[in-house]
Amino acid sequence: MGTPVGTRAPDAPEGTPASGVLPSTAAAGQEGAPARVALVGVHGFGTHHLRNLERLQMAGAVDLVAVADPQPPAPGSVPASAVVFPGLSELLADTRNLDVIIVATPIQTHAPLALAALATEADLYLEKPPVATLADYYTLLDAAATSGRSVQIGFQSLGSHALRAIEELVAAGTIGTLQGISATGRWVRDRAYYKRSRWAGKRSINGVDVVDGVATNPLAHAVATALRIAGARTTADVASVETELYRANDIESDDTSVIRIRTASGLPITCALTICATESVEPYVTLQGSEGTAVFHYTEDRLAIETVSGRTEETYGRDDLTENLLAHRNRGVPLLSSAVDSGAFMLVLEAIRTAPEPAPIDGAYVRWEGNGEAAHAVVTGIEDALERAGRQHATFSELGLPWAGSSPTPFALPAS
Repeated sequence: MGTPVGTRAPDAPEGTPASGVLPSTAAAGQEGAPARVALVGVHGFGTHHLRNLERLQMAGAVDLVAVADPQPPAPGSVPASAVVFPGLSELLADTRNLDVIIVATPIQTHAPLALAALATEADLYLEKPPVATLADYYTLLDAAATSGRSVQIGFQSLGSHALRAIEELVAAGTIGTLQGISATGRWVRDRAYYKRSRWAGKRSINGVDVVDGVATNPLAHAVATALRIAGARTTADVASVETELYRANDIESDDTSVIRIRTASGLPITCALTICATESVEPYVTLQGSEGTAVFHYTEDRLAIETVSGRTEETYGRDDLTENLLAHRNRGVPLLSSAVDSGAFMLVLEAIRTAPEPAPIDGAYVRWEGNGEAAHAVVTGIEDALERAGRQHATFSELGLPWAGSSPTPFALPAS
């Protein structure tokens, strides 16, 4: 059964447009032969890259010459001309002159695979989150600098043309002085979601960091988009991070959390997120101004502005990040989601990774809807709690919620 228009497939990356259709742009700026591309990871998020690469190959922009995955691809999902390998090491041993390597694999594998890719002559597209620790992030940046290769991170929402419109409305004072930013995400994930792979819902596996929490994986785009709108790109752009992490599911990681950030310029950003809602709603980032608000529904590229003059709404286009990487290679077009510009996000991830284990939410405040593996947890009153947290820049404990027994954990920023 196909996905209805306006609905994302359940396994679609969060930054994928709600239509499920990856946008077509002229950003690649083809010059000469198609780019020789290898894809590492053809399942999960990898299936979306396969579809996008098929589109780009039909347009003559790329040639998917090889794929790697320990689990063979589904019949017909990979072009007959592409060679299939069980892993990246085998692929690199047998494949020469690659232009781009795309890594769409489990979080804990990102660092070693990214470093292997950067040891070649190819540029790298690395799915989000970039890596699982801040130390690995610095190693990634060093490797990219040493190799001279470019690294694009898969925060698809950062390709939205609405971001430029937001910059312009803030600069014009359309909503007055920007006083704060909130990111609100309420999704539903069932028991089966946490059984789809051995790393789902894990903070670590056998001592290897995974950090698969609500803010670092399923709703990571909410955090990344809020940071970008606030102008927080690098580690130097963040002054403080506080976390308050909870879980309703029987997992290691957090599924309901508040992340409170303050930028170097003093702007507060509060991300209130859950995958234990009554129903899934498209997430959004709210700009709180002295004379109005702007709400960006980033999965739909839809921007609504409300002031005393009234309400306006517009839907924008989006640049595909793979095409943007190709345009960067061919014509020097700036990367929309570079590894360097993921520094602020990585500070947030590190704050979550090093925070105390998520506190379990008392079962008296959790109800289960559905049956069997399709059952999902719903935290009582979570929708109102998320709204209040974002509006007041408060954590769940500060709001006095009965199940919120912990308090915000400040993150010690690394010395610059």
